[in-house]
Amino acid sequence: QVQLVESGGGSVQAGGSLRLSCAVFGSISYNYCMGWFRQAPGKERERVATVRLGGTRIDYADSVKGRFTVSQGNAKSTLYLQMNSLKPEDTAMYYCAAHPWLGGCSGVADFRYSGQGTQVTVSS
Repeated sequence: QVQLVESGGGSVQAGGSLRLSCAVFGSISYNYCMGWFRQAPGKERERVATVRLGGTRIDYADSVKGRFTVSQGNAKSTLYLQMNSLKPEDTAMYYCAAHPWLGGCSGVADFRYSGQGTQVTVSS
């Protein structure tokens, strides 16, 4: 069983920055995909970025490329999302997710595990 707990959300003005953290609890290995997703009110869940735990290849959504950066802690226990140059359209609930790695991460439609989310609000 894997549990994910997000933190770091808040309210910022456009152009500001936030750093989200995802604490990972439970039995997880490097054969796992990790991802950040977001969902705004009335919209579908959107993939922000995915990475294989311990890996270096990170796939970002076009909407966040060049502004958001995913990084991992030294152990398998923390995933970060650094968000710079925030825009009002980045306002959403942000979720951390995990899924067993089966050869790729960017093609996984539904991640098995997801946290409760942390709210990010960007004002203009």
